[in-house]
Amino acid sequence: MTMPFDTLTAASDEALLVLYANGDPVAARALADRLVPRLLRFATRMLNDATEAEDVAQEAMLRLWRIAPEWRTGEAKVSTWIWRVVANLCTDRLRKRRTVALDAGPEPEDGAPSALAGLIESDRAAALEAALTALPDRQRQAVVLRHLEGLTNPEIAEIMQIGVEAVESLTARGKRALSAMLAGRKAELGYDAEDGG
Repeated sequence: MTMPFDTLTAASDEALLVLYANGDPVAARALADRLVPRLLRFATRMLNDATEAEDVAQEAMLRLWRIAPEWRTGEAKVSTWIWRVVANLCTDRLRKRRTVALDAGPEPEDGAPSALAGLIESDRAAALEAALTALPDRQRQAVVLRHLEGLTNPEIAEIMQIGVEAVESLTARGKRALSAMLAGRKAELGYDAEDGG
């Protein structure tokens, strides 16, 4: 039996997965609509490549659909499980990149907003993305999950399979490194002393 989409939007991730496993395609759509945008943002920030991020998010969702019939409710949260899958897929792709020839770097991103504010915001976002890319993988992963995706330290610890204290350490070191990398660029990025930015 297929449930109405409006009814499903309030259901938990686990309930949607069980409904999908029992043949409800609308539940799959509701779960994908809930998870995919955040997974894409995370993967894009980790990989700095939207196309690769789409591949990662798609692969993670395919893995979720494959394990749906065996899902044991209460053992793990769907969101934590899928974040871990995306994090691992990103880590694998980053490792593979390091073995590729130097001249095979990613294409530069093209972002041309029409207004000055758009340009400033674009410059700030690019500076942050570049600084994030310069962080060690584990620090970047922790910082993105905590400060850009809004996950809690215990959730991140479970995703990264480390302790909460290690998450706190990674995010603190990552934030310090980002601050140091961006400190000399405040004026260039449109932050003045009064902004406190």
